[in-house]
Amino acid sequence: MRGIICAEIERFAFVDDLPEPVLEPGSAIVALKRIGICGTDLHAYKGRQPFFAYPRILGHELAGVIEAIGPNEKGLRIGDRVSVIPYMHCGICIACRGGKTNCCTDMKVLGVHIDGGMRERISVPVSHLIAANDLTLDQTATLEPFAIGAHAVRRSGLAAGESALVIGGGPIGLGVMAFAKARGARVIAMDVNEDRLAYCRDWAGVDQTVGALADPLGSLLAANGGELPSVVFDATGNAQSMTAAFGYTAHGGRLIYVGLVSADIQFHDPEFHKRELTLMGSRNATREDFEKVLEVIRAGNIDVNRYITHRASLDDMIGQFEDWLKPESKVIKAMVEL
Repeated sequence: MRGIICAEIERFAFVDDLPEPVLEPGSAIVALKRIGICGTDLHAYKGRQPFFAYPRILGHELAGVIEAIGPNEKGLRIGDRVSVIPYMHCGICIACRGGKTNCCTDMKVLGVHIDGGMRERISVPVSHLIAANDLTLDQTATLEPFAIGAHAVRRSGLAAGESALVIGGGPIGLGVMAFAKARGARVIAMDVNEDRLAYCRDWAGVDQTVGALADPLGSLLAANGGELPSVVFDATGNAQSMTAAFGYTAHGGRLIYVGLVSADIQFHDPEFHKRELTLMGSRNATREDFEKVLEVIRAGNIDVNRYITHRASLDDMIGQFEDWLKPESKVIKAMVEL
């Protein structure tokens, strides 16, 4: 079986002798057709991904077709198009028992803790498959990144009429913006890149944009009627940005870290207490979030075609990956096709 292994930092290896997956009770063999590239893959390649060890098969934004499956309560059959929920939770820890499978104490994420989907076929528990026969393969592969944003917005408790700042106009931040807008919030996008901000206006329909390099606080106040937003999402995975986000959140507001960084974050406690801020981490997503995204895409409310900006075949991906890292390539979402 063909596949790509991230052998070590900044080195991929294309192989054609990977072992075939084995069909076990309660699982399915999925022939993969789309693999989305995300920040986790980029950070892993560059050696900046927490909870990571080499060698590893990357890839957790997955769409495919069931090749083999036994009797199952989900009603899934051979030939069904499916999205993969890549977060393998234990089902018995305190988080899982409380319904928070996204932050299981023994979490194994495909492409991070265990080998992922950058290969032709994979074995997946039936419990982690979502039927998407009425979606395109591209739409099916984007359920996962959009579910990250949907989960963050749901976790924040964002309400219609509230002001929300989303820092970071990458693929995850864009999903946060889209679902914040769907909640009826007034959404402001902040980024260091003017092209990204233009994309936030065009694709996500944000109400205002703020450049992060020149007086961002003053610009934010001007964009929000002299007040700070009540909810701030940081989707940058950048320690400096995540620290600065404390100063962008209104008194009584909520700050949600959607991005992950391998660093310590410090804040000034008197300022934190004065504002009575609520700080939240938002990790992964749950089946509920995937199903919400499925409904939204099915209704035609997310434009996946313009979200995917770059493509490559499995055979050609290694040669294009370095270019996708360059800002001038203007990648939003790169997709590998099989």
